[in-house]
Amino acid sequence: MPKSLLGNLTAEQFLSDYWQKKPLLIRQAVTQFDWQPQLADLFALASEEDVESRLIEFKQGKWSCESGPFRLSRFKRLAAGDWTVLVQNVNHHNAFAAELLHRFDFIPHVRLDDLMISHAPAGGGVGPHFDSYDVFLLQVGGKKRWRISSQTDLSLVDDAPLKILQHFEPEQEWVLEHGDMLYLPPKYAHEGVALEPGQTWSVGFRAPSAQEIGGAFLDFLRDRIALDGLYADPDLQLPQDPARLPDDFVARIATMLNGIRWTEDDVRSFVGHYFSEPKAHVFYDGPEDELSERSFASKLTKQGVRLDLKTVLLFDDSQFYINGEALAVPADARPALQQLANRRQLPAQAYPAAVSAVLYTCYQYGYLHLG
Repeated sequence: MPKSLLGNLTAEQFLSDYWQKKPLLIRQAVTQFDWQPQLADLFALASEEDVESRLIEFKQGKWSCESGPFRLSRFKRLAAGDWTVLVQNVNHHNAFAAELLHRFDFIPHVRLDDLMISHAPAGGGVGPHFDSYDVFLLQVGGKKRWRISSQTDLSLVDDAPLKILQHFEPEQEWVLEHGDMLYLPPKYAHEGVALEPGQTWSVGFRAPSAQEIGGAFLDFLRDRIALDGLYADPDLQLPQDPARLPDDFVARIATMLNGIRWTEDDVRSFVGHYFSEPKAHVFYDGPEDELSERSFASKLTKQGVRLDLKTVLLFDDSQFYINGEALAVPADARPALQQLANRRQLPAQAYPAAVSAVLYTCYQYGYLHLG
């Protein structure tokens, strides 16, 4: 991790003193950009079918929000100000954005979500709001004024298409310039207004609700549990009220459902599958001219491999998970696959046959690429 990303703080100091506790302003957190998209580049991304994007406008005192993909002609009708275009998961489409996102690996990969880029002309913004997750807000080009508040009143404007705070009471204010970054804990009220045309690169983190996790885990169990037997009631008695739910019927059903059990290993497996699963709009393309396994192994020694920008590879002590699937990895291949998961690439060198075989399977699915 480049030292400047957290200013003069170590990752340990940041996690101990700031993470989910209080905001942090870091001047010149990122000083070098290998890629800095123009507005036309963001418009082009927002017109793609496999890109999540939004266009937010503030007209005559009312907010509007449209979801992409957009026709490019839509952007020609924008006013001089009072709009913002947002493009999600830019890390899926640009190598520098992906590399920048993974500089935040002082937070476990399982918590990393995406890098979103928003562009606003002078005066543009999305109103005072809060996020339910931690966020780093990096200014790229131009200047933006941020006002923040630790207020507990998070009531929202009625009938707005966005979660706009009804009562915003700013406590602190800064102007961020190119390369400056602001960290905010969850539910910290904030409002950013562009003073000059520019971009905000937002690094967000996954913080699913208990309801979301509970529903997903029950779906996970449904495909894996096997309950024996059929309902039976050989001692059935003549009912006085045929439409009443019999107590013994409910008790028998309860007994059948008591057969649903799960262990910590089940939960661990669920976490690996669920948190590596790609979003609905994400697809992978296998190689057009697929190499044979032997040719792949030969090129691996000369080129190394890198994960696809969209790939998520996670592991624990006993299993690997890639893009929502369990990945079989022999014991002698685990160190190399752990390195690939942590660093998202493997250098060019000779690898054992077991490593090459696992990598080749991932290559066939388009989960990783040579070079």
